[in-house]
Amino acid sequence: MRAAYRDAGLDEKDLAADPFEQFEHWFAQARESGLHEPNAMVLGTVGPGGRPSARTVLLKGFDREGFVFFTHHGSRKGREIEGNAHVSLLFPWHPIARQVIVTGTAERTGRAETAAYFRTRPHGSQLGAWASEQSSPVASRADLDRVYEELARRYPEGEDVPAPPQWGGYRVAPDTVEFWQGRENRLHDRLRYLREGGAWTVERLGP
Repeated sequence: MRAAYRDAGLDEKDLAADPFEQFEHWFAQARESGLHEPNAMVLGTVGPGGRPSARTVLLKGFDREGFVFFTHHGSRKGREIEGNAHVSLLFPWHPIARQVIVTGTAERTGRAETAAYFRTRPHGSQLGAWASEQSSPVASRADLDRVYEELARRYPEGEDVPAPPQWGGYRVAPDTVEFWQGRENRLHDRLRYLREGGAWTVERLGP
């Protein structure tokens, strides 16, 4: 099971001045390509004893401060971030032979930012954030559905649902951002931005 990459290369002279502008450019191209959920990213965290864990989350915003996602603070990822804020993000855009890999530090967004995003979620997703004690054992699917139905009666469609206090955003401030472009013969282009002081430098990595 091996795919041959024959896409155009990635050269240093074609990079933007900083990784945020470069990401914006690639992200727009991923969206225009028709790629399913280009904002899906694999979040890697470190738990007790240095054990890694990973899961897919959705990017909900990015700017020059970092990459933002939302989750339950009591979830496994939330607990692990509280214990060790160093994380990684991977955007696996395989159909267009590209990946973006971010390493950095996660910190919670402010409650105002969390509440503003929460209001944009579909009503059902708002209720789901209340219904699920994410990563905690659940006795049965029926119990989960019962809690959701109780919430639906309490907050019917069209009624404001407050953001749960145990739910919110994290912003990952990057230390490195790697742009990976698949090339023929496995000689892929890997260009990585590194933050040094207040500036970004770029290095090429072996494929």
